[in-house]
Amino acid sequence: MITAQYITSAKAEFEKAMTHLKDEYGKLQVGRAHPGLVEGLLVDAYGISQPLKAVASVTIPDAKTIQITPWDRSVISSVEKAIRESNLGLNPVNNGAGVILNIPPLTEERRVELSKVVKKLAEEAKIAIRNSRQTAHSKFKELEGAKQITEDEKFGAEADLQKVVDEYNKKIDEQEKVKVEQIMKI
Repeated sequence: MITAQYITSAKAEFEKAMTHLKDEYGKLQVGRAHPGLVEGLLVDAYGISQPLKAVASVTIPDAKTIQITPWDRSVISSVEKAIRESNLGLNPVNNGAGVILNIPPLTEERRVELSKVVKKLAEEAKIAIRNSRQTAHSKFKELEGAKQITEDEKFGAEADLQKVVDEYNKKIDEQEKVKVEQIMKI
């Protein structure tokens, strides 16, 4: 069936939205150290902006500490600056060989704030899915207009696509619920 390729294409876009959502959730500070919090920060080093993981190793010595060890010590100040300018709310400590980040425990206010961010990210993922669905719908209309499919085939394809959309929206809701529970747990 000619519409199947557009459904498959939309599914690939849905997967991208899910992957992006998981990555964004991984960057959220939930009271314990995680390399994903800082690995993507852009650091000005050697005249260009590059991700932190390209200029330093990121290790987790314990649940509340992130240790960043640049391969070139001249980059330490740039790493500190990138962390301060990020919206992570973390205070970098320079120990001469690298940068140490202590993850503070979450306050109730911060937990509520992070929950709102989680909900916003989930809604953005749903919007991306809706946009991909709309693209597929317009392709179905084009095919119908070009007489390559019938009206019944178009409606069938739209119904099949909607089942996939509902499945992905359910996955997003589940991930959102798990992340909010994780944040609100003391």
